[in-house]
Amino acid sequence: MKKTIAFLLFSLSLTFVFAQEVDLNVVHRIKEEGLNNSKVEDIAFHLTDASGPRLTNSAGYKRASDWAVKQLTEWGLKNASLEKWGDFGKGWQVEKSYVAMTAPYYFQISGTPKAWTGGTDGPISGDVTLLAIEKDEDFKKFEGKIAGKIVLIKSTANTHPTFEADASRMTDKELEELSKQPIGSSSRYTPEVIAQYMARRTFSRKVDEFLKKENARLVIRGRNGKHGTYFTSNGASYSVDAPPAIAELETAPEHADLMARLIEKGIPVKVEADIKTSFTLDPASYNVVAEIPGTDKDLKAELVMLGGHLDSWHSATGATDNAAGSTVMMEAVRILQTIGLKPRRTIRIALWAGEEQGLYGSRNYVKNHFADPADMKIKPEHSKISGYFNIDNGTGRIRGIYLQGNDAVRPIFEKWFTPFSDMIDNPTVTIQDTGGTDHQAFDAVGIPGFQFIQDPIEYDTRTHHSNADTYERLMMGDLKQMAVIVATFVYNTAQMQEKLPRKPLPAAKGPSQF
Repeated sequence: MKKTIAFLLFSLSLTFVFAQEVDLNVVHRIKEEGLNNSKVEDIAFHLTDASGPRLTNSAGYKRASDWAVKQLTEWGLKNASLEKWGDFGKGWQVEKSYVAMTAPYYFQISGTPKAWTGGTDGPISGDVTLLAIEKDEDFKKFEGKIAGKIVLIKSTANTHPTFEADASRMTDKELEELSKQPIGSSSRYTPEVIAQYMARRTFSRKVDEFLKKENARLVIRGRNGKHGTYFTSNGASYSVDAPPAIAELETAPEHADLMARLIEKGIPVKVEADIKTSFTLDPASYNVVAEIPGTDKDLKAELVMLGGHLDSWHSATGATDNAAGSTVMMEAVRILQTIGLKPRRTIRIALWAGEEQGLYGSRNYVKNHFADPADMKIKPEHSKISGYFNIDNGTGRIRGIYLQGNDAVRPIFEKWFTPFSDMIDNPTVTIQDTGGTDHQAFDAVGIPGFQFIQDPIEYDTRTHHSNADTYERLMMGDLKQMAVIVATFVYNTAQMQEKLPRKPLPAAKGPSQF
């Protein structure tokens, strides 16, 4: 409690020191370049259509990261490179995937091989066994009965018609409520929800172990989703020494459940399949980094960072998660470089690998450069970074920013939003934390790290980790707005006389971090 009171008093005393006038001429130039000469469409095209799915350590991730380094270099940024953050595990990609029901009639099945699973070793066909296991007692029913079989697991998705639009923007009421929330997490994942999720995951792993022990040939698993959209899961193990996983197809729930209903009514179902996947065994993994060098002799050794994760899941091209964020951050530094601004501090962009498996790229970057939250032994670079800004909530425009409990930056950010009244109504600055993405790696070691509040659009209903997450789901006007605001926040941070105020350093969290 004493620490909290001291921090709040310290924050008030710093308000005058840190507040600075917004350079409206610079903001105008950023808007002019970002809105009238934008390159977001081209950047997004190269990261999605041209690169393909960007699962960490896959060929698609390498295409995207190599292109990003080349493009950042061509724009004039310095030290653009692939920086190794550590060892991740196997890369994996799909080379061929065909699955269809052939009896009682022909029907093409919509699905995607589960990440890091094996193939069928050529074409296969056979009867389908419906695996109805909902509790531990059900396993005995299938012991010795599924070896070499094609096994179907029906979905648990709610596939009823929907009466609300998939896409939405945050309402004034929602933003007002968010602004009034106390310090804490804004996550919708309550302890009860997390406990239920962990129980389901534990049971699902038990089912997977059973399928492998019983030597099933192919698993067809109905996933969550509806209306042709399905959401992929976390995949099999990507450890270099992990044993091969059974071939598995994650399938649209309507297609899995069609076959399940036929079997439940006593009508035999046959399927043919031909799935080929391949692995890359080099475990080394890399982030993309590049810089606009600082120019102030006293401040150029200090940093302002911006970023988003470049990796994606694999059933589509990862447009909203998170080519959108990578596009915005690349466009933000392009704007600053193109209009010839000379920041006092160095501006460094980072596009992260391994976010989808646990923020690996950003967490290990922070560990390598700044501090490890396990022991909180501070490295020299920790005192040189002013802050980090992140985008990773889809294609929706910026509506405000999460302070992550750092109330000392409130007056600063509120002032920085003032020139954008033509682009954002009533920007919301909330004391709330938000989680699930890369700013947490910085916040965990006491570095100011921030995620912007964004309109959801179709993120949770249609695109997040789904087969619908393609270029068409990007709203280019919203990406332009985000790039302009991010560029301004980053530049303003680089120009401040002092670094952004910080929360008290967190305590060491023990050896189980990353």
